[in-house]
Amino acid sequence: MKPKHLLLAILTVVIWGLNFIAIHSGLKVLPPFLLCAIRFGLAALPWVFFIPKPKAKLKLILGYGIFTFAVQFGLLFTGIHLGLSPGLSSLVIQVQVFFSMGLAALLFKDRPSNWKIIGALISFVGVGLVATQVGGGSTLIGLILTLLSALSWAVGNMFTKKVAAESPLALVVWGNLVAFPIMMGISLFAEGPALIYSSYQEISLETILAIIYTVYLSTLVGYGAWGFLLNNYSTGVIVPFTLLVPVVGLLSSVFFLGEALPSWKLWACLFIILGLLFNLLEKQIRGVLLKASHS
Repeated sequence: MKPKHLLLAILTVVIWGLNFIAIHSGLKVLPPFLLCAIRFGLAALPWVFFIPKPKAKLKLILGYGIFTFAVQFGLLFTGIHLGLSPGLSSLVIQVQVFFSMGLAALLFKDRPSNWKIIGALISFVGVGLVATQVGGGSTLIGLILTLLSALSWAVGNMFTKKVAAESPLALVVWGNLVAFPIMMGISLFAEGPALIYSSYQEISLETILAIIYTVYLSTLVGYGAWGFLLNNYSTGVIVPFTLLVPVVGLLSSVFFLGEALPSWKLWACLFIILGLLFNLLEKQIRGVLLKASHS
């Protein structure tokens, strides 16, 4: 892997890890559905006028936009709004890897290996540990919503696989265009015009910077760079870098937000990342164990 591409991969996962801090900042003023709608609108417009629509069936693009953006981020933002910390959110959302694995087995007959199944079980031990420790009913609901967000991301991955877009950035932009009116409608219905208006009145520089970060850095730069890397390297080389996202998310929450880091969080982090390692680095782990058995 070229050094400049290695730096790009690291930069991308750092951007995504810090995105949970930006979401937390935006939610101080804006309700979750409105924040989502603003993000989707700015990520889609005016770019759709300059970036051609992906060459795929409309129903696939609609499915991608609904599950990858509208449902996933609507649930994630609400989960954080209800009290699940940005650090834990960045950790729990990674179980989308295993939801994707299960859906691929169900829809594409892509049966997971025993190693991947073991990895999933290990990671869900970590999720269970989080569930036993979160305090308050709203925070537990936040955890459940974040798990459902991970499931929605996994469903979106199935649409991504079916679309097979030549330009990942085009798919992201048009997917956001699909999500924008849906989330704006949900915001108007669930949060109401009065709350939306009062929220706009309270927007600060911090809120604006948070929106800029989630739209342009996390969405357009992050997904665009990730698509470039996936087009130039194998999935097995690139995907393991996502293991750094929860690490950056958790550490940045501790550093910027003063989030406590008790031992149970470290254990939960260990279980989830260990399970991800089993899933993403199966070939490498098998190779090491095979060499060890022959030595």
